[in-house]
Amino acid sequence: MSKDFAIIDLFAGPGGLGEGFSKAGRDEETSMKTHLSIEMDDHAIQTLRLRAFLRSFDRFPQEYYDAINSGLELPDWAELYPNNWKVAAEEVRQLVLGSDGVFEELATELDQVRERHHGDTILIGGPPCQAYSLVGRSRNRGKEGYVPEDDNRHFLYREYVRILDRLRPAAFVMENVKGMLSSQINGGRIFSKVLDDLEEAGDGYRLLPLAASSPPDGFRASANDFLIRSEDFGVPQARHRVIILGVRADLAQRLKLDGPLLGKPQKQVNVGSAIGGLSRLRSGLSRGDTTEAWKTTIVEQAMRISRTGSIPKEVRNIAQRISSAKNLPEERSSSEKMIAGDMPKHLLEWFDDERLRATMHHETRGHIPDDIGRYLFSSAFSSAYARSPKLDEFPVFLLPAHKNRDSGHFSDRFRTQVSGRPSTTVTSHISKDGHYFIHPDPTQCRSLTVREAARLQTFPDNYLFCGPRTKQYHQVGNAVPPYLAWQIAKAVYKILR
Repeated sequence: MSKDFAIIDLFAGPGGLGEGFSKAGRDEETSMKTHLSIEMDDHAIQTLRLRAFLRSFDRFPQEYYDAINSGLELPDWAELYPNNWKVAAEEVRQLVLGSDGVFEELATELDQVRERHHGDTILIGGPPCQAYSLVGRSRNRGKEGYVPEDDNRHFLYREYVRILDRLRPAAFVMENVKGMLSSQINGGRIFSKVLDDLEEAGDGYRLLPLAASSPPDGFRASANDFLIRSEDFGVPQARHRVIILGVRADLAQRLKLDGPLLGKPQKQVNVGSAIGGLSRLRSGLSRGDTTEAWKTTIVEQAMRISRTGSIPKEVRNIAQRISSAKNLPEERSSSEKMIAGDMPKHLLEWFDDERLRATMHHETRGHIPDDIGRYLFSSAFSSAYARSPKLDEFPVFLLPAHKNRDSGHFSDRFRTQVSGRPSTTVTSHISKDGHYFIHPDPTQCRSLTVREAARLQTFPDNYLFCGPRTKQYHQVGNAVPPYLAWQIAKAVYKILR
């Protein structure tokens, strides 16, 4: 690589892919810098713009740490550092890809960045996945008159292809949900059409799987070869995503590939290692929240569980200990700096920032007493058996009253993230309730905080998410894990070098 590479980030979300590529660009002798990030969500835009501003410095400005460490509002960056803020504002654009006139607005700039960098550009991003995800498809089937072929979300990937065709970058990385592999339109699987369109864009691209050995020249990898299991690459989360790497045909001719581009699978990291060092917190009560009221509620729920003979003895014993009200956390939020615990070195170095003396976004939500009982049972069960219980294993008095309870579709409705395993996939649903993301410690009896979810997604601890807490959760759940993105960017660098 003889020149700097400009990154164009589409459907950027809060910047997970961009963070990984920017970090990799700083690691190598030749940089990869984000030239343009495009996103439509108001709060994700704020997050992206702040991060772009911070990355415009060789070292983040001290005023950032002064504010975070003291719990104060961030300063007016436009007034304090007008030039850097201008750069960030130009880099991050709030646009709805696929809307009238947006491509035309970008076309000239794409031409300019391609010419300025002599083709040394990289396109990254993940088109929206609601039409492909299994949950989204299930919802769509329940809509009267729903016709998949009429759902434009199936074809938003074409906006990515359209920009790919115009930019003609040296390489691209496209990410989407596993459901894209099985999604069908007009009786055929859409993934085959996606691969065709990507291969034929611009001057042509060779499509490479990252976690499987690449096929010989002239052959296409199988669909499942493009699936990456994040937990195999140091991410404490079982997040399985389709990620396609494309290398421009003229560059691909020189490639000599030996084995998977991301290397061998790594030792898996579990939930306890990732979040166990953060301060212990109690959940809140949706109404009448005080520490004493919360303790009374959790003790009452623990006593009910400990006295129910149909509940396994090991679970009852944990509930009995909790009912003594000893060693229960008192605070709902904490800005105390993280404690490493048994976190693997690679993640400790990734998360930590020696200038950061506080923890951001570590505040709990409030729950109704019945849900606190369900969380307590689920986390106690998980502590005893190293797995989360199914709904039919709950005692009758803790079963929810909703009409679909016995349908079998919500058997894991109250899911504890088991301490000794990678978490399940962190999704944007975490913004709605915490039922699928229960903390493994029964004494805390709560759902995960934004920071804990961000840890499972491998966002560095100095990464600030803008907007109200619900929007912060949504951003975290929609992102590509930055630590995985960093490894992908290193693989791209190696190929283009």
